[in-house]
Amino acid sequence: MTRDRHAPYTVRMNSYKKTAGWRRMIACVRVDTFGIAVERMDNPLLQERPVALLHGEALPLVTEASAEAGLFGLKPGMDWATASAACPGLARVVARPGRYAEVSGRLLAALAEIGPELEAFAPGEAFIDLTPCQAYYRFEPERVGRLIHGQVAAACGLFAAVGIGGDKTSARWAAGLAGPGALEVIPPDQAEARLAPLTLAELCGAGPGILEFLASHGVHTCGDMKKIPIALPAQRFGNLGRRLWLMAQGQDPSPVRPRGAEAGHPGLGRLLPPACQEAEALLTAYRQLAEKLLLRLQRDGEPAHDFRIRLRAPEGWRQEWVRLPAPGEAAALHLACRRFLRRHWFGEVVRQIQIQPLPGAAGPGQADFFLKGRLAPQQRAAGRKIRA
Repeated sequence: MTRDRHAPYTVRMNSYKKTAGWRRMIACVRVDTFGIAVERMDNPLLQERPVALLHGEALPLVTEASAEAGLFGLKPGMDWATASAACPGLARVVARPGRYAEVSGRLLAALAEIGPELEAFAPGEAFIDLTPCQAYYRFEPERVGRLIHGQVAAACGLFAAVGIGGDKTSARWAAGLAGPGALEVIPPDQAEARLAPLTLAELCGAGPGILEFLASHGVHTCGDMKKIPIALPAQRFGNLGRRLWLMAQGQDPSPVRPRGAEAGHPGLGRLLPPACQEAEALLTAYRQLAEKLLLRLQRDGEPAHDFRIRLRAPEGWRQEWVRLPAPGEAAALHLACRRFLRRHWFGEVVRQIQIQPLPGAAGPGQADFFLKGRLAPQQRAAGRKIRA
């Protein structure tokens, strides 16, 4: 979706009682289909056309599809032949990770001016913890939203969607409602009611296994979640179940983790074949990705201690930061990937994996997706596959 640079800025916010501040105030800033947005900025001929971003010439798989292409059923992971047959007039663009990293760096630098506690979640998407600086912005979320919009547009020429809420999930949902160049605010005292009609698939992309389990206990929407005790999803899905129970009620406890400097090496990722859920296939994919990344870092003279390991499951990204004993140690990175799968993979389908080197210090084993606690039965079973 494009937007006239001179169009009025849109603020969507229900009336709410202004107080001296929220217990937590989180902003989510998103540029949807970030790679395509950058390509359209660099090549105006792509505006309004259906566009597919491909992983590469040698591996012509779709990594991103524009909204226009999505109307024809295009999804990440499709091969080019299938995608082009389904969508007439589809524009083919090979991804340029270096260019996206450059623009992402400018985006993050602009957002760092808004608040120091910044978490880069994905290319073109970040969270800002505004809690400690609410007074500076006069406790007015709309003031912050206007400032974010102006900073992003000036820094990298893109129009971001901005959502502000009392937790990360509410803020991210609000950003999805806002659309490019607009702001949506969900105050904490309205979050539960606003989220109540949604399904967990709509809220956070929860997979079919989770949805089927909850439906068997009468939970079809976020508002239904209070019908069951938190222990029920926790016993089945571990800490993911606990978090989902809280997320559905606008109480996502996950903090903003200030790992902001992602303007450096973009890392490497791989789209996996459809229905990939074999332990050995995942381990092999991570091992190949790690070796290729370490060779590239060695060639470029950029040794790294800290890495972010990610996988894209049905409900979204799961990730963890790890620190190697020595920079460029292949065996240690292979072991870190194995441990990551043991902790964060339940045996479900994985769509995509990624390893990214990160500058700066990081404590070992900083889990982003899961909180501390015992493993769920599915995770223990998946862990046995990984250890075998």
